[in-house]
Amino acid sequence: MPETYAAANAPGALPLVGHAWPLLHRPIPFLSSLPQYGDLVEIRLGRVRAHVPCHPQLLRRVLSDDRTYDKGGPLFTRLRDLVGNGLGSCPHRDHRRQRRLLQPAFHRTRIETYTHVMTDEALRLSTTWQPGQIIDAFPAMFGLALRTVTRTLFSSRVGEDDVAHLQRSFETALAGLFRRIFVPAPLQRLPLPANRRYARALTDLHGSVDHLIADYLSTGENTAAGHHQDRQDLLSTLIAARDDDTALSDGELHDQVLTMLLGGAETVAAALTWALYALTRNPRVAHDLHDEVDTVLAGRPPTHRDLPHLPRTNRMISETLRLYPPAWLFTRITTRPLNLAGRYLPSGTTLVISPPALHHNPALYPRATDFCPDRWTDGERPGLPPRGEFTGFGAGARRCLGDTYALAEATLTLATLTQRWRMEHAPGTDIRPAPLSAVHRPRRLLLHLTPRTPTP
Repeated sequence: MPETYAAANAPGALPLVGHAWPLLHRPIPFLSSLPQYGDLVEIRLGRVRAHVPCHPQLLRRVLSDDRTYDKGGPLFTRLRDLVGNGLGSCPHRDHRRQRRLLQPAFHRTRIETYTHVMTDEALRLSTTWQPGQIIDAFPAMFGLALRTVTRTLFSSRVGEDDVAHLQRSFETALAGLFRRIFVPAPLQRLPLPANRRYARALTDLHGSVDHLIADYLSTGENTAAGHHQDRQDLLSTLIAARDDDTALSDGELHDQVLTMLLGGAETVAAALTWALYALTRNPRVAHDLHDEVDTVLAGRPPTHRDLPHLPRTNRMISETLRLYPPAWLFTRITTRPLNLAGRYLPSGTTLVISPPALHHNPALYPRATDFCPDRWTDGERPGLPPRGEFTGFGAGARRCLGDTYALAEATLTLATLTQRWRMEHAPGTDIRPAPLSAVHRPRRLLLHLTPRTPTP
């Protein structure tokens, strides 16, 4: 007998703006509350009616069929202003080809090469900190992640001024992008200060990427065949794809670089920031993490070979992504009329994919609001949840291509920082979600640093 699902409408929608207020001011509690209403819940993104799959089997159906549920809807329409037609935002017709061309850049042998950069950048940051210093976690983690992804992209280090400029441009663009989901199109074209800031941020980002690519190409050596030399970095793979007759155009190369900068900096930084927050809130977890790092590493920096031997650190990253998912909302659009959960959805209907709707559901995760890394221990229930209940990296053909890269970076960075430092909350911390942010991160996490000596 086929399983039946309940479809419902979320209460509280206002004329014209829909559920804009809770989505802008308390998005995670709002989205986490939706499963109580049904398995497929209709919300309003401004005037757009959107449907949120809150049941793991419904979500699996949507994520596994990217032809029927294509990238699109209000979020991706505006995201393409920022990253163009890159791998993360392109429609189904372009995705298979782009993913095939980019796949070699994330082969396990390349990942091993990148991990040297990940550990090196984390060590460099760690050695600049001083005992008793108070750091603002997200800017520090953003700078670290951006320096890491630029070195793995371009085999070169970006200066601090460039890092700060890129961070400001990303923050302005992402805030404007999310705001424009709820703003009618005619207002987006008016010369208002917010619109001008958004347009200036987009111009700065695209100009910065063009400059980085041009500088990379001008300093590279060409092979006898006229192809660019392989420098064992991400951009060499993309350029090799561009040189192929069937591969990336110059515009597509630009879009892929911008996509990787965004995915490799903003989301990784948010995940690391929440992981550090969780450590300050859970002393027992911090103790177990320090014990593992001291035992496995014995005072030396972590390497790629250590990743399988840091299970507690790995579980802590998984639990951080469950409880504090950086990518808290993205959209799909139906390409044909269909029925889902007993509700008729015409072609062009928007669906909202929201990890908190599943990750915070106590029916799927007992003690869902608690930070419990041990829930990810194999062989236990709740243990590793069934496929479809965890959506930290998406699923199906559109699963994040850089998931292994991101997990390796988060694990190595956390091990490196906690090996040398103990962290506690400092006055002025505000862990409410940053307003108008397309990435879920705290407004301000201030951490007081105390040096620690590894104890084998």
